[in-house]
Formats: sequence, structure tokens, C-alpha cells
Amino acid sequence: MKKKLTITIDERVYEGLHSVIGRRRISQFIEFVVRPHVIGKDLEVGYRQMAQDEAREAEALEWSEGLLGDVADEPR
Repeated sequence: MKKKLTITIDERVYEGLHSVIGRRRISQFIEFVVRPHVIGKDLEVGYRQMAQDEAREAEALEWSEGLLGDVADEPR
């Protein structure tokens, strides 16, 4: 789930974000930069451990591949 956040920054930083990053990509950029500082390393370790669980990954792949058939059956 995404949440909206209002922040106050220096005008030069604001202008730099718009000129370097681009208007529609600032939120993604800020999240990418901030994420490692606010989300614990335990979460990253947990994701890595889950990815190493071959049975779990195979089940997840089978499930996601099964969804493709559902989309193909939808009328256009």
C-alpha cells in the first residue's frame, strides 16, 4: 500500500529534483534512496532466505503462471 507524504525541502533541491530526476519519478527516487535507511536488514535477509527456498519459489512460479490463463480468457 502506498501512502502520500508532504515534505518541505530547499528550493534549490526541489529544482534539482525536477531537472535531474524528472517530475514523475521523484517519489520513486526518494523511496529508493531512503528505503535502506528505514527498513531493517532483517527484512532483506528474510526475502533472501525466501528466495533460496526452492520449493516455495517453484510453488510461487506455478501460481503466478496459472494467473496468465485467467487473463487470456477475459473478453476484450
